[in-house]
Amino acid sequence: MANDSFDDAIAQLTKLISEKGHLGDAAAAKIKQITSDLASAGSDPFDPVQKIKTGFAHFKTEKYLKNPDLYGELAKGQSPKFLVFACSDSRVCPSHILNFQPGEAFVVRNIANMVPPFDQTKYSGVGAAIEYAVLHLKVENIVVIGHSCCGGIKGLMSIPDDGTTASEFIENWVQICAPAKNKIKSQCSDLSFTEQCTNCEKEAVNVSLGNLLTYPFVRESLLNKTLTLKGSHYDFVNGTFELWDLDFKISGSVSV
Repeated sequence: MANDSFDDAIAQLTKLISEKGHLGDAAAAKIKQITSDLASAGSDPFDPVQKIKTGFAHFKTEKYLKNPDLYGELAKGQSPKFLVFACSDSRVCPSHILNFQPGEAFVVRNIANMVPPFDQTKYSGVGAAIEYAVLHLKVENIVVIGHSCCGGIKGLMSIPDDGTTASEFIENWVQICAPAKNKIKSQCSDLSFTEQCTNCEKEAVNVSLGNLLTYPFVRESLLNKTLTLKGSHYDFVNGTFELWDLDFKISGSVSV
């Protein structure tokens, strides 16, 4: 596709040259320069070490050194207001999307931003994160962020009805939200597969909100009104963010 666009551009330049001969030398020189630049760019291999080094150097000069008070306070401890569950998808970093600053959000990222039910052995890693955030950090809000074009949800919706799996971990993990899949398959059978996946992205968030209620310390904090639970969905295709409460009442929607 990119090659076609490049070839079309060259063809248009060639036509321009033939129609306006006095531009020939300049246009030819420009084409040669562009071609050379593209060839050079394509020959440079990606250097992950250099990327990490330059990335940290930019962070230190542009953020760390320019905010000594903030990082001085963070050196003493953290008191985030949010516990956020987000997908590991590289396109949906919660701090980038919601402009969280260092120290504002305790973040758990996994495939399809799922919260499993309380289980001291099977899901102890997630349980430990929730327990630490709620009991020790005293977060006031838990937010589960679903998102558009989620591969984990697509994988969930693609699992055959007989339950056969083709992976070591992924399908077993995403079946945490099997109730969401079953609901969408039942209630949205007239929709296309893509539309079903979009609906499941949101319904899976609701399943995760329900699973949060299986954690005793979450329930207790909710009863004491020291904690709120919220679901959300980030659509990076259309530039929108939808937020709702535990009772599924929409409390905010932002579009760009």
